[in-house]
Amino acid sequence: MMKRITVFCGSNNGADPEYKAQAYKLGQILAQNSIELVYGGAYVGLMGAVADGVLEWGGNVIGIIPSFLQKKELAHTGLSEMIIVDTMHQRKAKMEELCDGIIALPGGFGTLDELFEILTWAQLSLHNKPTGILNTNGFYNTLLKFVDEMVVQNFVKGEYRDLLLVNENPDNLIKQMKSYVPPLNDKWFVTNMNQ
Repeated sequence: MMKRITVFCGSNNGADPEYKAQAYKLGQILAQNSIELVYGGAYVGLMGAVADGVLEWGGNVIGIIPSFLQKKELAHTGLSEMIIVDTMHQRKAKMEELCDGIIALPGGFGTLDELFEILTWAQLSLHNKPTGILNTNGFYNTLLKFVDEMVVQNFVKGEYRDLLLVNENPDNLIKQMKSYVPPLNDKWFVTNMNQ
């Protein structure tokens, strides 16, 4: 049951207007499916767009923001709930704790940090929640090729590549996440991976 989805995304809108449009659309779809949004709590960029999409379509939004960002007046003031934490690490941990699945939209270093930490936690069996990329206009294509290269070079097992769901359509991505079955995870107990 998908009650809450955490979204990682940019605090800027990006160069392509479709990034913001799809972020808002995802928010709308979450609200229409009675799925609450958990996100970084800011009003700017794609973060603000996805939150506004949920709120304007009658959904609930939980923001999680470190106090130093709140002091910079980046916090969205219209959320259903705002949780203030001390550090970026606490923010990521709380975002994972509160959700049933994770989606990454286009973004920069922070978005990639969040996405890959969540994937690492899944690889280590610290959670078994579906993790997806909304690959708007192929934004993540180059990164996904690199992930495939990590598999080819035996740094990532093929089955762990499947931890990452990818779709360009927000509706279809939510459907993928609802039907996700996590792989059996034995990474640290099998030693045949070219040590």
